[in-house]
Amino acid sequence: MEFIEYGKKGQIGYITLNRPEKRNALSYEVVTELKEAFSEASQDDGVKVIVLRANGKAFCAGADLGYLQQLQANTYEENLEDSNHLKELFYQIYTLDKIVIAQVQGHAIAGGCGLVSVCDFAFTVPEAKFGYTEVRIGFIPAIVKVFLLRKIGEMKSKELLLTGELISADEARAYEIVNKVVAASELEEMVESFANMLISKNSKQSMAFTKQMIAKVQGMSLEDGLQYAAEMNAKARASEDCQRGIAAFLNKEEIKW
Repeated sequence: MEFIEYGKKGQIGYITLNRPEKRNALSYEVVTELKEAFSEASQDDGVKVIVLRANGKAFCAGADLGYLQQLQANTYEENLEDSNHLKELFYQIYTLDKIVIAQVQGHAIAGGCGLVSVCDFAFTVPEAKFGYTEVRIGFIPAIVKVFLLRKIGEMKSKELLLTGELISADEARAYEIVNKVVAASELEEMVESFANMLISKNSKQSMAFTKQMIAKVQGMSLEDGLQYAAEMNAKARASEDCQRGIAAFLNKEEIKW
């Protein structure tokens, strides 16, 4: 791939944005390669947790503005196809059957902040700035809005999406966009340690089921959500992982996932 690097360390799959000269801005080709990399990591039985990271000073500056300018000559149908392309990437990450951790070493702006928002966990450095700046260039944060409302609620989303203001890493933590602010010298080690904790202590299947349910249940009525939860509960009880886990607990044995 030209713009994305994919590699593994143990059971961690690393997907790295590698377009530092463009601040890792998103274009059709970059989104295509990201989708391919996440598909590869999802299908790799040797990968249990995925880390999304970037090379260079910025994590991701959002859409490539030169690319957006070119799209202005497109028809509505062509622009819809391009928009669906990004939508599919965000949905893919949000519903992927593996945990995705964002390792944010620099600014995450507009679509870049959207990438962080759809990951399951996010760790960042104090120097990073975050924001959804689309309204400041006459654009709209259309796709990320759907996920951000779920993540942080309406009031906080309105503050960020309607003002277009950039916020600090500590503010992003307060808004619950990121989980932790870590010194740059400790970021990589902290993310790797957290990923390995998930790998060693948790069932891969249980994390996949739980993530799937979080994504689905919010769009259901109370009754439908509870019925879905009961069905998943019953399904999990019959799983090999649940049988192994309960047996190990009762026998006071340490289980190796």
